[in-house]
Amino acid sequence: MEGVLERVTVVVPTIGRPSLDALLDALAAAPGDRPAELVLVDDRPAGPPLRPERPGLPPLRVVRTGGGGPARARNLGWRVARTDWIAFLDDDVVPDADWYRRLATDLAGLAPDVAGSQGRVRVPLPGDRRPTDWERGTAGLATSSWITADLAYRRAALASVGGFDERFPRAFREDSDLALRVMDTGARLVRGERWITHPVRPTDRRVSVRVQAGNADDVLMRRLHGPGWRAPDRADAPLGRRPQHLAVTTAAVAALGLAAARRPRAATAAALAWAAGTAEFARARIVPGPRDRAEVATMLATSAVIPPLATWHVLRGLLTHRRVGRWRGLPDLVLFDRDGTLVRDYPYNGDPALVTPVPGAREAVDALRARGVRVGVVSNQSGVARGIITRYQVDACMARLDELLGPFDTIQVCPHGPDDGCACRKPAPGMVKAACTELGVDPARCVVVGDIAADVEAAAAAGAAGIMVPTPVTRKAEVAAAPHVAGTLTEAVDDVLAGRW
Repeated sequence: MEGVLERVTVVVPTIGRPSLDALLDALAAAPGDRPAELVLVDDRPAGPPLRPERPGLPPLRVVRTGGGGPARARNLGWRVARTDWIAFLDDDVVPDADWYRRLATDLAGLAPDVAGSQGRVRVPLPGDRRPTDWERGTAGLATSSWITADLAYRRAALASVGGFDERFPRAFREDSDLALRVMDTGARLVRGERWITHPVRPTDRRVSVRVQAGNADDVLMRRLHGPGWRAPDRADAPLGRRPQHLAVTTAAVAALGLAAARRPRAATAAALAWAAGTAEFARARIVPGPRDRAEVATMLATSAVIPPLATWHVLRGLLTHRRVGRWRGLPDLVLFDRDGTLVRDYPYNGDPALVTPVPGAREAVDALRARGVRVGVVSNQSGVARGIITRYQVDACMARLDELLGPFDTIQVCPHGPDDGCACRKPAPGMVKAACTELGVDPARCVVVGDIAADVEAAAAAGAAGIMVPTPVTRKAEVAAAPHVAGTLTEAVDDVLAGRW
């Protein structure tokens, strides 16, 4: 187990709930070695900075999404991490005192084909009364599979599938979808022996109505993974009462339609079917609960609303997700050509004072960094081989570029001429491969952005994706042959962030 935690980053997405304090207190007070880093992802659209600092925490970093939702927040968390393992915790759980030690034990010696380890969850329920409907629903987390309330993934496994699918807007099904995509690569997920406590979060009487929006996410799951996605060896997710909800809703619609058509007997029969179905649903929710006046009133009211609302969200999901493709996510690395792409092209420039960014360059590279995508530069500098400029001048210009648009995670320069036969000069793939090797990135998760054919050809030769941003000197034949063309650098980065790469 020695050194295991040095290879672990703990990622906690949060919207600033009060429960975060209990989580951080537990992580600060736990004995033993600490992970390499704790990344707290602030997923609030706005608000004052979080103040999570306290003695005893692992080295802490706070990053912000601007309110992208839990999938995007977790993606940013693992992308900014540089360790082999990413341990996700929700902001409303409390790890046991020995959580660090057991995490290290769970991860130590796992076979290479194990991509993730799930912790164990306890949900405390009241001991002096029966649990409410909301409390029983939360208790289901104790037996759920592959939930990221406590789940550690290999970073390489997350990168290989593009991380969490951000088309899941809620904290619902995004973790099951990720697990299925990871397992579809041939990897395994296992259960560890570490424990967290997941208290039942206080809520209002309308919570069971709001959660029906998840029915649209179930439609997306079916579109992505087929009708068998719920199976025990897959997501292990029960179907619930959706067939009954559809039947009750159909009866209600039929009753209204028949009444409008002045068919009273048939309308009455349909209305009785609706009433019977609604009553059965309400009874199923009331009997196991505390049966106090407030809970019974809530169950009666919401049991009438839930079936049509659930059915509506299913229909909404069918419309929204008519056509969905495989989630690619963001690339792990975007490499930019320098001259003509990031800065104005002054042939064989050796003067740092002439390094002038093109419009939108600063915003473009910053947008990638803000989403946790690493950025670098790959540049042919044959002026060195031709004796026009020196390598010192090239390095000085690169240093100026880094001042203006950096920091860059990698800078690759080829000083050779076109007749030198090197493996690094674009369109050869050497610089792209070297950048990927330096940062531990699969070239298939890399994008190269440039202004001429040599840039996109180098990308293709390395197994990366290429995007051409033509300039007035780009040949028309090169533009026509490019697999992906963007009008501006900003548009190219927008395409990358939208998954079009």
